Amino acid sequence: MRTTVGLDTIGQLIEGRHENPFEVLGPHEVAANGRRTLAVRAFLPHSEQAWVVDRAHAETVRPMRRIHPAGLFEALCPIPNGEPASRYLIRTADQRGEQTTMHDPYSFPHLLTDYDLYLLGEGRHWRIYDRLGAQLRTIDGVDGVNFAVWAPNATSVSLVGDFNAWEGRRHPMRKHIPSGLWELFVPGLGEGTLYKFQIRQGGKVFEKADPYGFAAEVPPQTASKVADLDRYQWHDAEWMARRHDADWLHQPMSFYEVHLGSWKRPTDDPTRWLTYRELAHQLAEYCRQMGYTHVELLPVSEHPFSGSWGYQTVGYYAATSRYGTPQDFMYFVDVMHQNGIGVVIDWVPAHFPRDAHGLRRFDGTALYEHADPRQGEHRDWGTLIFNYGRHEVRNFLIANALFWMDKYHIDGLRVDAVASMLYLDYSREHDDWIPNEYGGRENLHAISLLKEFNEQVHLQHPGALTIAEESTAWPGVSRPTHLGGLGFSLKWNMGWMNDTRRYMHHEPVHRQYHHDELTFSLIYAFHENFVLPLSHDEVVHGKGSLLDQMPGDLWQKFANLRMLFSYMWTHPGKKLLFMGGDFGQWLEWNYDTTLQWDLLQWKSHQGVQHLVADLNRLYRSEPALHELDFESAGFEWIDCHNYSESTFTYLRKARDPGDFVVIGCNFTPVPRKKHRVGVPRAGWYQEIFNSDSLHYAGGNVGNFPGVEAEDTPSHGRPATIEITLPPLAAVIFKPKAE
Repeated sequence: MRTTVGLDTIGQLIEGRHENPFEVLGPHEVAANGRRTLAVRAFLPHSEQAWVVDRAHAETVRPMRRIHPAGLFEALCPIPNGEPASRYLIRTADQRGEQTTMHDPYSFPHLLTDYDLYLLGEGRHWRIYDRLGAQLRTIDGVDGVNFAVWAPNATSVSLVGDFNAWEGRRHPMRKHIPSGLWELFVPGLGEGTLYKFQIRQGGKVFEKADPYGFAAEVPPQTASKVADLDRYQWHDAEWMARRHDADWLHQPMSFYEVHLGSWKRPTDDPTRWLTYRELAHQLAEYCRQMGYTHVELLPVSEHPFSGSWGYQTVGYYAATSRYGTPQDFMYFVDVMHQNGIGVVIDWVPAHFPRDAHGLRRFDGTALYEHADPRQGEHRDWGTLIFNYGRHEVRNFLIANALFWMDKYHIDGLRVDAVASMLYLDYSREHDDWIPNEYGGRENLHAISLLKEFNEQVHLQHPGALTIAEESTAWPGVSRPTHLGGLGFSLKWNMGWMNDTRRYMHHEPVHRQYHHDELTFSLIYAFHENFVLPLSHDEVVHGKGSLLDQMPGDLWQKFANLRMLFSYMWTHPGKKLLFMGGDFGQWLEWNYDTTLQWDLLQWKSHQGVQHLVADLNRLYRSEPALHELDFESAGFEWIDCHNYSESTFTYLRKARDPGDFVVIGCNFTPVPRKKHRVGVPRAGWYQEIFNSDSLHYAGGNVGNFPGVEAEDTPSHGRPATIEITLPPLAAVIFKPKAE
């Protein structure tokens, strides 16, 4: 019989314009000679001959006839009794006579259900990463990969990769209408397969990496890579159980911020990155030695330009291949957990880059971003802004946050550039933004997204942290959504960071005129659940390292840095320090080279490292330094008015009001002897910390082993200690238990 396929339909198929190639290709029931028959069709543009082979009876072979010179073949076969339509193979022969036998992709059912399509359309398919992208599947005993992508405005989408010579005509995908999802199962493919989506929109044809891809080539190569995220065997059950019940807000949290590519490099080849597995043991051991509770990693999601430090993300669901495979990164997290170290990663939902293989104009239209540049472009950064009002985009982002916690056991997300999401006029001229529906500057869709993100993370992953980098006075960033807040666990205290760095940059002789730069932070310290950050942003773009920013001669620089850290660790709030600062790196951070570990041959740098390690241990062991970080009951000024000598004294208190420590800070290079400090009760006060200790390469001026408090009122308190405040140093006293 003649084929039942019309020429128009064949033309759409071979020209790559057909929305549903399954209507033509694969098995179809037709009537032939009064009997029900199966017409099997395949588009094989590079084959000279083709046959249909019965899977159950390999000797049963039926030749296929070419029904179009472009390479469309068809064979008429009896309908198998009760057998699935996929129970056949296709054998081909090329011009050289070489034969290949394969399964027909167009004979297998699709993975996506109507319920999947409904949930995605609602923007609430929280496990969409188990459906879209490249999913390893077995259908009717046949292994392969199911590919699915959202591209509603594309004329057609084809799968291209190393398995089909990157030719778009070979594997056109099926479109689910009206969802705009395209899908195809390709038998025989497995882990490691390289692929992209070839998208046709109007007269344009272009290739895109998979937005939901689990892995990618090492940049500058840009293809996605099939990966199996379910075969890793985890060994962190004890950590995950503890995390589930953790009360982090009343526990010590000291974050070590790390850029994996420049923390360390191999000594024998400094041009090579350490792998995730190499980093796992070295970094876990270092964090344990230093007393950190968490590492916070600059973005590990795939990014094409290393100089963006990961903040211009293309592969939101792919751990960067620079340092290894997805399983290697799982191993890294696993090892950290087994060593009692939490893992937080930076997450960037605020913007994405313009790279041609990325999300920009993904299906030929402004799909993930806004079309209007007044809403869709970050002028300062040259990047694009997500359309937070589109359900599928919201789903993409919130599911991505949950993905890292589900598949990689990540303990928290630090959300970058939250302020840029909250305000429609962020860093814009007065006529370069569009008000919201009420005429205001608040980005209502972004606010809604952040609230839903926080609700879902805390609901689905109890004990996980969400941390906002938010630089304005937006109220309630770290307050629950049911109280009108955004719902974050913690917020970076950018005001504290800016004021403190500004104060430390002053020469000590001038600090008396800037006393309020330090006292001001305690006016708002308990409005949010704050993290005190000295992050990577403070040691780049010409600022120099923290040590280099300190004023004075060599001795004063080191003493000032030790003073800064001592003040930071005794101030209310959790702690975050960027790598290199904890041993006094001299050079400004460079993402392309290792830290200056060789500096640790000098006692001055060893001293800074010892100080940070001891501060972390003291912070963890003393409830007064961490239990009430976010409550005014945990802090009390003793004397914040001594501007002429640039000294500060204050109490930090635990839940038990009898458990407290006394802190004294001297921000000048002049020792303050017989300095009177009012304390809550008489008795013996042990000096448990002195940043001028010889152990920290200081001058060893202090009060060892401690002082006796007199029953003499001072500073409104019933007793007094008379102490020596070392130059450019802090001391901590703990009273003997009653």
